Amino acid sequence: MFPSDVASAQAFSIFSSKANAVYYNPAALAQDGRGELTGAILHGEADLGYKDATGAGPSSRRLSDEPSQQLILGLKADASDLLTTGHPIYLALMLGSEKYGREMLAFESQTTRDGQYLTYGRNPLFLNVGAATPIWRGIDFGASINITLNNKADLDTQLETSGETRYETLEASAKPTYRPIVGFNMNWGETFCPDGCWMDNLQTAVAFRGYSKTETSIDATPNVPQLINTLPIRVSDVIQGYQPDIYSVGIRYDFGRVRLGFTGEAQMWSDLEEEFAGDTVKDQANLQFKDTFVPRVGLEFDFNRSFMFTTGVAWEESPLESNSSQDVNYLDADKLVIGMGLSATFQNPPLLAWPLTVDLAYQYQQLDDRRFDINTTQAGDPIPDSVVTDGEVNVFSGSVTLKF
Repeated sequence: MFPSDVASAQAFSIFSSKANAVYYNPAALAQDGRGELTGAILHGEADLGYKDATGAGPSSRRLSDEPSQQLILGLKADASDLLTTGHPIYLALMLGSEKYGREMLAFESQTTRDGQYLTYGRNPLFLNVGAATPIWRGIDFGASINITLNNKADLDTQLETSGETRYETLEASAKPTYRPIVGFNMNWGETFCPDGCWMDNLQTAVAFRGYSKTETSIDATPNVPQLINTLPIRVSDVIQGYQPDIYSVGIRYDFGRVRLGFTGEAQMWSDLEEEFAGDTVKDQANLQFKDTFVPRVGLEFDFNRSFMFTTGVAWEESPLESNSSQDVNYLDADKLVIGMGLSATFQNPPLLAWPLTVDLAYQYQQLDDRRFDINTTQAGDPIPDSVVTDGEVNVFSGSVTLKF
């Protein structure tokens, strides 16, 4: 996410004409014909845990407090000169990597008796490429592809009874997967009253993002001489990241110095049940999911030509229906999302021939209380039979954009 997405709680993301449009709504690229280069950093601090719902005293445990960082690069360009017709066409790409590029293929999947949170997974590496063009007065169309990697590793080895290995053969590969994204933008004034009317300031957008998942499969075949010829160990289709089909509709009205926006998202999480059924780490959990609707409301206010304030709020419903999942013990809850940010544009920066924009944003996410039953077959220290979710997330983001 760019700072503008963090600040507005993604309420204005479907209307963004920056390079991040290739992820939210590629049609919005056609709203601004200027090219741009953006570098962004996102830092998230999650303090997630639970409270004992059954004990006599108030006891709690923290499950996740490790920060997450992501580096994002975006590029947008006017490619109209590539066509002999001169018809406007705009291209953009966006690249993101976890831990500032140091963990591009990292993943983790586990069972646990202590509980783990569902929706705060990682997307260690992704690439989005897309294009947009006007198709009729006031109506733009865009399409893009989100590219992620599925990993596979094969290991053959001879294992001694002492635990040492020899004659190892290791093969690892990464296969790209593709997620389609399409969108439409419409300015009602340009479409229905090109001579000018109140609808000039009314804009709507619709977008569809196809589902994507990031998987890892590991096949290990150790051979113990004079004891076991082959001992196949297979960990298949481990889901490390998943995004459902998302249908988005947005409306924005420009009052001059103030802009209001509303976006509604229908997220098809119920399809994730079949995906987890093939996950050898978590297939025993019999997880159940439901489709959700996420409302987002945002506001932009121009202090002057150079400074703009953005804020937004969203309510994100949890897609997890199961209140108990054997050995996996997933936890999740509805959450309130509040964001705010400041954008500063320097029209004549030193040494640069084009405007420079600096964006800073902060987002706060508060988890709602929800009760879960801990279900484990593993031995260990006593743990609560029932817990209540508890936690918050703080997100900081900053970017520098050069327009040309």
